[in-house]
Amino acid sequence: MAAVVRGNEPADDVAEGATRKHRSMPMLLQGQDYFFRSPSNVLDFQERMHRSGMVADFSADPVPCVLVLARADDMEMNELSLALAEVGIRMVRLDADRCLDVALTVYTDAPLVEYEQWLLRPMLVWRRHFDLTALPVDATTVQGAYVHEQWRAVAGWLSGRGDWEQINPFRVTQHLDRLTQLSDAASFGLTVPRTTVTTLPGRNRPGGASCIVKTAGKHLLEPEPGELRGLFPRPLDTRRVGEALEPAPVLVQQYLSSEYELRVFVVGEDILAYRVEKVDPAELWVDPDAVSVTSVEVPDELGEKLLGLSRHWRLHVAAFDILVTDGDFVFLEVNVNCDWRWFERRAGCGAVSDAVHRWVAARFDELASAPRRGGKRH
Repeated sequence: MAAVVRGNEPADDVAEGATRKHRSMPMLLQGQDYFFRSPSNVLDFQERMHRSGMVADFSADPVPCVLVLARADDMEMNELSLALAEVGIRMVRLDADRCLDVALTVYTDAPLVEYEQWLLRPMLVWRRHFDLTALPVDATTVQGAYVHEQWRAVAGWLSGRGDWEQINPFRVTQHLDRLTQLSDAASFGLTVPRTTVTTLPGRNRPGGASCIVKTAGKHLLEPEPGELRGLFPRPLDTRRVGEALEPAPVLVQQYLSSEYELRVFVVGEDILAYRVEKVDPAELWVDPDAVSVTSVEVPDELGEKLLGLSRHWRLHVAAFDILVTDGDFVFLEVNVNCDWRWFERRAGCGAVSDAVHRWVAARFDELASAPRRGGKRH
């Protein structure tokens, strides 16, 4: 492709100038010291029991189960496995960081899965942290790219198939980006911060005062499988940013001072909340011991709006981040692959885990007892 020339500038000088613009470290990567190594060892209770032969699998018929697509260190799903085992419900895992050597056959003409030596009939499928970045391959090689593409297609089909029920359907949640969340929340009567999407954050001050810069995507990057790095909100300092050009769009959002935040979990029709007090937006990750968490009740008006949004988005289990400022409730975002155990430990209250376990078990029982015709549920 020929280089573009501006005026009398040599093409090489123009290209070099464009390159220089992108040499500075992106704003959201500056000063982000958070690093977490995700272990891939098996902690799932049911998998360990079945693989060790401590559970007798006598049935020749497909075993109804809950199928989870996650990763090995998903402790919420490890805890769910134990809770479901206590009520006699089989749960099976496909973890992104452990799936390269799994013996798996999915039947396209029947809602059945052959996993290792077990024939299973999924009742519920829940895709949480099954991210392709966790696959232990080098995606820049031909073989790694091949593995990525096969699992992308098959995992997407598994988590979108219509003849078993999906928890937080992936075909819906994959399009539930942060900007869509804000516009939908506003349409349900919730206050949202003024927001701009830009590659020139130094030129933007939505709301006209202090601002904060956020990622338009996920809060964690995984450039190497199993090695996660933080990408957390940070204040916008226009004196330092100037006209710096970001290599990718970021969110610049009106900064609102607040008394505290709410982390509100919606589980089915239940609403459970924790009051979260912190000094810095990133403190939840970089200094969690400094964060105060207490269990609280949610005002009815806020609860109804969040339930309405959950129904609109077809979410069964989700966490909402709400800012409480001057008596108003400001919607920040919804977390679909939400983790709740950390909040429970800090608050000394396990209500969310109990609600999730009850909801999954109850829905499984409803589906397992429903009549079936022609291989499909009616």
